Amino acid sequence: MVQTGRRADGTVSVVRIGVSLRTAYAPDDPREGARWVVERAAAARDAELDSLFVGDHHSTGPFAYYQNAPLMGRLLAEWPDAPVSGVLMLLPLWHPVLTAEQLGTLASLTRGRFVLQCALGGGDQQFAAMGVPIRERVAHFEQALDVIRRLLAGQEVTAADGPRRFEAARVAPVSPERLEVWIGASAPKAIERAARLGDGWLANADVIPEEAREQADRYRGACAAIGREPGVIAIRRDVHVGADAEDAERVAGPVVAAGYRGFRPEACTYGSIERVAEQLSAYAAMGYSDVCLRHLADDQGDVLASLERLASVRTALAEL
Repeated sequence: MVQTGRRADGTVSVVRIGVSLRTAYAPDDPREGARWVVERAAAARDAELDSLFVGDHHSTGPFAYYQNAPLMGRLLAEWPDAPVSGVLMLLPLWHPVLTAEQLGTLASLTRGRFVLQCALGGGDQQFAAMGVPIRERVAHFEQALDVIRRLLAGQEVTAADGPRRFEAARVAPVSPERLEVWIGASAPKAIERAARLGDGWLANADVIPEEAREQADRYRGACAAIGREPGVIAIRRDVHVGADAEDAERVAGPVVAAGYRGFRPEACTYGSIERVAEQLSAYAAMGYSDVCLRHLADDQGDVLASLERLASVRTALAEL
């Protein structure tokens, strides 16, 4: 496992590399999409990557979005010794008692650290489908995070006020270790919330390097303002590692040129093993301790090959 240490100037020696597996597909047979995710988790394990995450979205039909809690339970069968594993949850859309139950069970299935990545979420349609007013999402988020932590610490919780009301809730199993929380945030107030409430902060996948540097500085400044040491500083990147530069351009170039997810091209990371290692090293120099990678390619063979090459990227990073 790649170890990371923070220097006095806030930078880190070697950034840890993990994967945030794509879980949205449109196969003719839904079992095929599920098989692709399992194969990618196994490839990440074989590459000895540092973390494994899956995301969260709701009311996506007819487009398939494999749901994170049952999916992660299956993936941990492939990788029970993952150094770090976890799920992203858009907390305002989840009842906190149900969330704590899911997290406690998942944390019991792994011998590594289990992390809740969480965020406010967006999209009027998604919130409407789940019956949550989007204008109340901050209140839902803060209440849910507080309740989840208390329940997973073994407490009985009653919520007499706030957006969710319930009485005398307890859950079991609780997480074997204290739940670790990374909060995804991009806006200044949201980054300040992450500094106040989180054990770490996660930068969005769509930020370009200049913004990533500015936001990492803002997070460290927000922590300093309230007398807290910065926690994990993580970022999502969309990536393809080619056999060489030409192969990377063949796979990723057309995807990025077509306006991938509405991202600016600079937000995407692709190239040869050496080029990707250089790009990820730049985030270590900004102070990022963890990079969670999602793949640009659609073709399963291209993705599995890129995952295999990430093992060499880790080696190259350690030598820079």
